[in-house]
Amino acid sequence: SVIVPVHNSERWLDACLKSVWEQDFKETMELSIFNDSSKDGSAEIIEKWKTKLADAGVPVVVGSNDSSRPRGVGFAKNQAVIQSSGTYLCFLDSDDVMMPQRVRLQHEAAIQRPNSIIGCQVRREPLESTERYTRWINNLTEEQLLTQVFTSHGPTVIMPTWFCSREWFFHVGKFDEGGKGVPEDLLFFYKHIQKGGEVFRVNHCLLLYRYHPQAATHSVLEGTIWNHRVRFLEDRVLSSWTSFTIWNAGKQGKKLYRSLSPANRKKVTAFCDVDGKKIAKGFYTYEESEERPKPKIPICHFREATPPFIICVKLDLTGGAFETNLNMLNLKEGMDYYHFN
Repeated sequence: SVIVPVHNSERWLDACLKSVWEQDFKETMELSIFNDSSKDGSAEIIEKWKTKLADAGVPVVVGSNDSSRPRGVGFAKNQAVIQSSGTYLCFLDSDDVMMPQRVRLQHEAAIQRPNSIIGCQVRREPLESTERYTRWINNLTEEQLLTQVFTSHGPTVIMPTWFCSREWFFHVGKFDEGGKGVPEDLLFFYKHIQKGGEVFRVNHCLLLYRYHPQAATHSVLEGTIWNHRVRFLEDRVLSSWTSFTIWNAGKQGKKLYRSLSPANRKKVTAFCDVDGKKIAKGFYTYEESEERPKPKIPICHFREATPPFIICVKLDLTGGAFETNLNMLNLKEGMDYYHFN
């Protein structure tokens, strides 16, 4: 079942549904659309493609929320899944376009990996938008798909590329239906990992992934995502560490320190950095602390620091300087350090 939530998508919907029609998948396939209170011409476009797809042997199930208020992406996706009947679910956003081999190649991968979310590589449209993010999506190694789940980039395989079994989807337990401002894909992804789910990427570009101001992603506040990420990091990593170093004595490193639970703040033995000015200060005083005396955390050069590290330095931004420093230490990602950037 190809799962498509729709809300005021007339601008992109033709290209999106045409890409379902163009799939080279030879087995049975259906399209399940949920129209969440669209006020534009989306419903007419859906009707047109319903006939065309049915003629091509692809039945179309259409559900809708006819009230004046949209219920949000999480609700629309859940409804589209509930009304569908396929053994596998292929998620597709109404503003994106699949390559003809997408369903076939991800289906092959999903059969081998029953408890995985399967993703793929993407092409960004317009091409120059979010270049660092797109490089990250497309170039993570198989190990990094699980180690880099704490970064601000979100899920290591992005939601519009997700493909998984229906059974596994319901085992994880559907999307959060809180509506606008809820990062429903991130929360589902975290639950998936907590339940022992795996992450796999088909290394072919199978999706044209559009970037535009109307995208639902833009309604989620950075602070909301930050808090979810910190809790997930504490649960998955810090709970089993007795001490660690925060790599970055600047704004991001200090923000992470202040966001930690009191028990995890006590585990921070030092901040480390390359910036001579920050290192010269000698320590960071946690001024907001109720404790007396206030905690003072040493600041040292990264070469003097003791792993494990939580790294709060952005990747792919320093012309390779940070990456060179990190490689110099011969550490193992997922054991000696995690990225939280």
